Amino acid sequence: MKKIHVSRRGFIKTVSLAAGYAAIGAPLIPMAGAAEIDFVGTRQKSVYQADTKIYKIRKSQDNPMVQKLYDPKHGFLHDGPGGHMSHHLLHTHYVDRSERIKALKEKGFQLSL
Repeated sequence: MKKIHVSRRGFIKTVSLAAGYAAIGAPLIPMAGAAEIDFVGTRQKSVYQADTKIYKIRKSQDNPMVQKLYDPKHGFLHDGPGGHMSHHLLHTHYVDRSERIKALKEKGFQLSL
């Protein structure tokens, strides 16, 4: 296990910040969480209402903007929702970099990952 050296000043600073957070911030956490959940619900409701008023639609695949994206003739994603461009834009690719990291560590580089 790696030992961490902390100066007296650093320890006092850290403890005072933690105590201040515990005294002031901790009681606010449940209220902040509730406010965020309330905001997300309100936003979802307003977006849904805007779609039903403006487009008279209830399904995303019936949205005219989405249909324009997937239009076979002029759409940006003309090969469909399961096509190559959709897959390329919506998925990430894993690249194994462990060998390069190991080589850097062997050369003496200290990496904090």
